[in-house]
Amino acid sequence: MIRRIKKVAVLGSGVMGSRIACLFANIGVESLLLDIIPTELNAAEIAKGMDINHAAFRNRIVNDALQNTIKSNPAALFLPSFANRISTGNFDDNLKDIHTCDWVIEVVVENLVIKQHLFERIEPLRKPGTLITSNTSGIPIHLMTKGRSEDFIKHFCGTHFFNPPRYLPLLEIIPTPQTDVAVVDFLMDYGKKFLGKTTVLCKDTPAFIANRIGVYALMEVFHASDKLGLSIESADKLSGPVIGHAKSATFRTADVVGIDTLIKVAKGLEEGLVNDEQRERFKLTNYLLKIDENKWYGDKSKQGFYKKTKNEKGETEILSLDLKTFEYKQQKKEKFATLELTKTIDDLKTRLPVLLGGTDVASEFYRLTFYPLFAYVSNRIPEIADNIYSIDEAVCAGFGWELGPFETWDALGVRDTLEKIKQAGYKPALWVEEMLASGITSFYKIAKGKKYYYSLKDKIHKQIPGTDNFIILDHIRSTQTIWKNSGTVITDLGDGIINLEFRTKMNTIGSEVIQGLNKAIDLAEQDFNGLVIGNNGVNFSAGANLAMLLMFAADQEYDEIDLMVRVFQKAMMRVRYSSIPVVTAPHHLTLGGGCELNLHADAVQMFAETYIGLVEFGVGLIPAGGGTKEMTMRAADVYQKGDIELNNLSNYYMNIAMAKVSTSAYEAKDMHIHRAVDGISMNLSMQIADAKNKAISLSDKGYTQSAPRKNIRVQGKNGMALFYAGSESMLRGKYISEHDKKISQKLANIMCGGELSYPQDVSEQYLLDLEREAFLSLCGERKTLERIQHTLKTGKPLRN
Repeated sequence: MIRRIKKVAVLGSGVMGSRIACLFANIGVESLLLDIIPTELNAAEIAKGMDINHAAFRNRIVNDALQNTIKSNPAALFLPSFANRISTGNFDDNLKDIHTCDWVIEVVVENLVIKQHLFERIEPLRKPGTLITSNTSGIPIHLMTKGRSEDFIKHFCGTHFFNPPRYLPLLEIIPTPQTDVAVVDFLMDYGKKFLGKTTVLCKDTPAFIANRIGVYALMEVFHASDKLGLSIESADKLSGPVIGHAKSATFRTADVVGIDTLIKVAKGLEEGLVNDEQRERFKLTNYLLKIDENKWYGDKSKQGFYKKTKNEKGETEILSLDLKTFEYKQQKKEKFATLELTKTIDDLKTRLPVLLGGTDVASEFYRLTFYPLFAYVSNRIPEIADNIYSIDEAVCAGFGWELGPFETWDALGVRDTLEKIKQAGYKPALWVEEMLASGITSFYKIAKGKKYYYSLKDKIHKQIPGTDNFIILDHIRSTQTIWKNSGTVITDLGDGIINLEFRTKMNTIGSEVIQGLNKAIDLAEQDFNGLVIGNNGVNFSAGANLAMLLMFAADQEYDEIDLMVRVFQKAMMRVRYSSIPVVTAPHHLTLGGGCELNLHADAVQMFAETYIGLVEFGVGLIPAGGGTKEMTMRAADVYQKGDIELNNLSNYYMNIAMAKVSTSAYEAKDMHIHRAVDGISMNLSMQIADAKNKAISLSDKGYTQSAPRKNIRVQGKNGMALFYAGSESMLRGKYISEHDKKISQKLANIMCGGELSYPQDVSEQYLLDLEREAFLSLCGERKTLERIQHTLKTGKPLRN
């Protein structure tokens, strides 16, 4: 049976239910969102003369919940218009409509009796073979199917999405012993391929995998902080990005998620894990009990471990809670010797041994938190999962860790660390010693570009299932590199395609990246069929190297800036006009020069969560790497007769002038950055493979190098007059500064073709020359230098 999901029903419209409906709407699947009927009319409904039979009353709960979700920030939908894919109703009037659905997802309140009652109502209404899943985060899955038919039980499973489901990639799949294996396989594959999730197969144990391990790790940080007398800001400094964990670290994460939620999970685990050797570690610390008593639950109650307030100057200030006095105080920036030693170590796997090998309180903190965690996860197999990779993938995808517990242990050295764990008084599982005794010294290994894990069952390394379609550059770099410099690596992806990977800080574009780009095109034209430009970094590219530009501008080295811009423009034109197809694979932040690179590619394979835009205006400049030229050209290609030409050009102009950044790949379509020829990947791990396949397709279709354009329609002085008038009006209304006006008029000058007396066709090179001229003139402005300095210092634009 080939199963296809055309329509889903989501039962329960709370925070998770509405967002799950939006998740399916994002991929084009029709969603039916249902909830209960209100108990009584409210004042507004009575004033409108409604009665209890009115549809607006009966669907008030579900409609209000969906609207709140649509308005939420960060957005649950890729585009607001995708809400049209969601229809709403209530359990009494519309539950019968689930017979039209291929998948029914229950997301009601965490109460077993309520869930069982709802499933009893669903049973006669669903069509045989329909998938039925529950999004519970803690209720045993097998208890929910009591009294249900064989077909229902066969197609029933737990599907635990993490909140917010659009942004957190984890999807835990929890079958019962009676769940059809084909159903489990389908859910694992569908979640990965269509929803873009890291799907992890879990056993039906308390809190499943991610929350079981993640909350244990959080509790160890709480205990260690208490023991060492660390302030919460110091603990967060130690348990955040420096060890590859989320920026919110530990205490801030608790505030964001809700300390009440954390307390509930910890209590549930302490009560439910009667045979867990570390059960006592889930016991709430005294300060957690006090916080619960005060109901200081974090962001939702306006105070928790941190509290936002105003100081005497009226400035926003974030205070931290003193866990001894229970008073809020100003945060102190504490320095740790071990952290100072690792400031120059960018690679996490190299940094970790230094962090744990010191003699100060920071290293003691790491030993107190990592050693018990390693012992704990080793003892959870096969209790919560059969394989080590399931634990690592769940924690990384659910809690934002760069390395999972077993990967971290590998980085520290399994054998040496095992002895230190035992010396510290913890008891790892015996299988770890058996693995080492057999001559296998690591939990993972890389072979032939694929990642292998140690299988407890087979006692050998085996390839992680479901990764055949992944191209992970970290796994092939050591064997497939054909050229590299200080900022780039070129690797052979196979099948006649090579990849250019940026390796600079924030993947910014400087001279080393331009050199790598030209070299990659040279190699591809000589010996290969196509080029992919992609990386596995946190972001695709933050744009040009502003620090280098600032140095030249401050020293008034305008010839150097002119050369820099010419070289960048020439490189972009090589991307457009090479003899082989060039496909880019942007993801997350793709700004400024990074955006311009994508604008010149033959095709773009965007990750769905790509935040792309021409942001140069924010630092007092205009896009001069061909970005302004590209937007002018794309506007000209869709011109119609009459005034519509200027109206159309205005839309492209405003995207640059507002330094607009897309909130998704789909919004990039509305911004004219993503074209019909371009693709979108839902799963980040599959993106480079998707880009490679697109390059192969373009090559196989007989890719031919085209000639630079000379037929770009521009509007001349008449068009400029409109934009000039607009900028004057914005200045008078105090919406922009004098410097903003100057930049906007230079932008208009380029997009209208300069001092031309009437509309006419111009070449790409003509527009590139106008770009470069405007860019150079702006580099000589004091206010531009101030904006660049401010951005480098704060990461935020300055309006001056």
